[in-house]
Amino acid sequence: QVQLVESGGGLVQAGGSLRLSCAASGRTFSTYAMGWFRQAPGKEREFVAAIARSGGSMTYADSLKGRFTISRDNAKNTVYLQMNTLKPEDTAVYYCAARNSGLVAELPVAATRQVHYDYWGQGTQVTVSS
Repeated sequence: QVQLVESGGGLVQAGGSLRLSCAASGRTFSTYAMGWFRQAPGKEREFVAAIARSGGSMTYADSLKGRFTISRDNAKNTVYLQMNTLKPEDTAVYYCAARNSGLVAELPVAATRQVHYDYWGQGTQVTVSS
């Protein structure tokens, strides 16, 4: 099992940046594909980004490409989400998720789906003011 703890959320003005972190427990972090999802008030949770075990492959929600960047540091058991040019519509609780994966440098198509992931963090609030 792995436990995930997100941090880095907060209040930021539109146009600003934040970097979220997700720290994972255990010594097998490099065996997990990681994802970020978000849930805005009154809306369903949606996919943001995912990254393969080695960091060699990433995928993003089409609407977020160019503004958000996912990365990972396997030595630090941490996955990051760099968010730039933030907009009020980015306001949401951001969750990281993990799935033990046999693919080292690739992501399956299912990596964009919540059901693909076995472990979830508690979330961190991001609020973007206009």
